[in-house]
Amino acid sequence: MASSRGNKTWIDWWRLSQLFRSVAPDDGSQRSRIRFMERSTVLPVKAVYFIVLIFYLYFGEWPEMDADRVRWTLLRTIQWFFIFCLIVNVSIGVMLIRMEEFSTRVLREVVFSICLFDALLLAMMTELTGGFESFLFWMFLGLQIRIAISMPIASTQIVANLSVSVIYLCAGAFDIIVARSEEELENITGEPVMLRALLLVLMTACGYGLQVLIDKQRRMDAEDDEYDRRQSQLQASGRLAAEIAHQVKNPLGIINNAAFALGQTTNENETAKRQVALIREEVNKADQIITKLMGYAQLVEGRLAKLDVNETLEAALLQVFPKGSKFGTRIRRDYGIALPPLLAQPEHISEVFVNIIQNAREVMGSAGEICIKTSYEGDYTFRVTIEDNGPGIPVDRLETVFEPYHTTKEKGTGLGLAIVKHNTELYGGTVKIESKLEKYTRFNLIFPGRTVLRLLSS
Repeated sequence: MASSRGNKTWIDWWRLSQLFRSVAPDDGSQRSRIRFMERSTVLPVKAVYFIVLIFYLYFGEWPEMDADRVRWTLLRTIQWFFIFCLIVNVSIGVMLIRMEEFSTRVLREVVFSICLFDALLLAMMTELTGGFESFLFWMFLGLQIRIAISMPIASTQIVANLSVSVIYLCAGAFDIIVARSEEELENITGEPVMLRALLLVLMTACGYGLQVLIDKQRRMDAEDDEYDRRQSQLQASGRLAAEIAHQVKNPLGIINNAAFALGQTTNENETAKRQVALIREEVNKADQIITKLMGYAQLVEGRLAKLDVNETLEAALLQVFPKGSKFGTRIRRDYGIALPPLLAQPEHISEVFVNIIQNAREVMGSAGEICIKTSYEGDYTFRVTIEDNGPGIPVDRLETVFEPYHTTKEKGTGLGLAIVKHNTELYGGTVKIESKLEKYTRFNLIFPGRTVLRLLSS
């Protein structure tokens, strides 16, 4: 009972954590965001910003060295650092203009670096214009918004925004410790400082929250498109199934009936009776193969659903080992919890598991053991492992077991594992087989899950 409550609590916490989890968009989306923010927006703004700083730093009126030596030293330091920043920004500006020549990873690192450079320059200007009392504090908030847009990878974004917050606080602390007189220090209170620090932290959280919302919406849109595309495929497959049934199965039925009628007229001719029986047997085999082919080609109409893989596996086990059966096979289960659902047609995924488990049952006899394990693989994917301790598969046959009509069973059609591979890959999954003679055969299936749909429906 306590274990059950613990598992439920863990699942609740897992679901809550998934609400705040963000997966980075693909490289194309990242480059698009960098192009919009860094090249199209920040570069023109920064050009004006640097022109203003040139006039402010080099042509403004400043106290003489003897009047305020600390401020004068700080000014000279900032003037030299400004020149360095200007050179760096010009170089990176050229890179951004020609960003098609650089990889996405390089662009991400460049954006991260230049944002920190800008924060350092802004911190120096903040110290020069009043420290914690400077109006430039609001530019730090703007810098955090820029980072949130340009850096969609959560870890990088949070590190950059927190670094900006620390840089601002260090600038203010330096102003208090070094540049302020005793009279000025008496007028400084801690309340505005704490409020500004809190605002920076909140902006970091808001930037990440916005990233999560954008990511959720992006994946929901992708799932809607995938749902429509797969549903259209299934409908087209259903129409093709009806056509095949009409064009092939009906003639087979006619042949079977004709052979039966012919057999009724050849009661005294044993040779003819055997030939007629052979015809009917082969017609039935052909009919079974066509039925299997319809499954292989996904020629079954139906609708997609959000599947719990553990429940689907249990249904497959019940189908292969019905209640009351005397097969004697031992089943060991190791199911993962809180797995993301799979967006698929139930019959297709069930057929995958049924074919693998049924093959295991048939090759092991009554003294075998089947181990079934499910586990979360990260990035909204999960793994299903089905292993038996049967005779195994020779190494030279591992490459061909998924080919249609390849079978080692006397009455097999050779389509079971071909259907496993086709149905798995239809839904974006992969299947691999490992085997060792007289030891085991292990199927590893990896499916992409659909966590957003599960969370919205919970």
